[in-house]
Amino acid sequence: MSMTPRRRRFLSSLGGAAAFLTGTEVSANQSTAATAGGASLLPSYAILHNYRTLKQSSFDRTGGNRDFWHIAPGETLEVFKASGPGIITHIWYTINARSGHHLKELVMRIYWEGNVKPSVEVPVGDFFGLNLGDYFLYQSAFLNCSSVKALNSYFAMPFRREARITITNEGKQPVDSFYSNIDYQLVPSLPDNALYFHAQYRQAIPNQAIPAVAGQPQVNLDGKDNYVFFETRGKGQMMGVTFGVVQNRDGWFGEGDEMIFIDEPTKPVITGTGTEDYLCGAWDFNGIPFANLYNGAPYISIAERAGGRYCVYRWHGDNPVAFDSYLKHTIEHGHANDRADCFYSVGYWYQTEPFTDFPALAAVGDRWPALKT
Repeated sequence: MSMTPRRRRFLSSLGGAAAFLTGTEVSANQSTAATAGGASLLPSYAILHNYRTLKQSSFDRTGGNRDFWHIAPGETLEVFKASGPGIITHIWYTINARSGHHLKELVMRIYWEGNVKPSVEVPVGDFFGLNLGDYFLYQSAFLNCSSVKALNSYFAMPFRREARITITNEGKQPVDSFYSNIDYQLVPSLPDNALYFHAQYRQAIPNQAIPAVAGQPQVNLDGKDNYVFFETRGKGQMMGVTFGVVQNRDGWFGEGDEMIFIDEPTKPVITGTGTEDYLCGAWDFNGIPFANLYNGAPYISIAERAGGRYCVYRWHGDNPVAFDSYLKHTIEHGHANDRADCFYSVGYWYQTEPFTDFPALAAVGDRWPALKT
């Protein structure tokens, strides 16, 4: 089967996003069909835009070939700072570190509009979907890990006055080489409805299992003991999650349903049918890794056994989950929360406010995945 139709659809969706963020009004089907009046048949990337293309990188300021930064233990390195209005369009890192745990020890924080509170606070590996601290090759619509250890984000991140990105080495060993390329655009203005990007890390090591009671139905209607990906107040839309699982006992970990609370903290508005269903897979994945545009389980090891490990993701780019005042995204850990597996996750969303109050980041020594029997 030819891949051309799928490729065209993907490029068309990219063009629509670029047009929105640069303030250019382009109809959803402009890149694929003419309209009355002779509208352009060209995709967005072949139409003139009014922005300035820039990059901030770790290039050697002396003109040599030491195109990287050294990060000492405990050091915070500013890898990006720009005045707006603008849009970060792409983040690329590759890292040479002495510690085998550096994907969990290095923490990325992003600050919008000069705020002292970050809107992104995530270990570097987790942000790029490597939630168990190991590299593996995969591709998705917004994140990927390219060969050999190249980390890429394609989330559009608009800012009006200022954007700042830092990397903190919370490990005990230095990072010998941190390479960075961050592409962005400076634009004349942003649409009034442009939103601020957020990402939050959470973990449960392990989740607390709710035992079944003999003679009583095993049900969960209110979701109060679910694993929480993130919780926020404001107005915006949720884009998705990545998470890693370490199984602490045999069996399928994914009988849990996603439950999303939208503008109503006491009961879920959306309830799904199972973890693999939420991830747009089926039948326990049959232990077979996969990576698609909006969904995947690109890393599976020792499937359905104690010590089994999964890295998975789900993007809502086709239908971002909108909220007017409140959103809490949760999932059961097992049917009615009857399993005590370890979860390590990142939630990604946009909202009108340039910051939110995050819970304290888990201590660096607790982030490394391990079996909890």
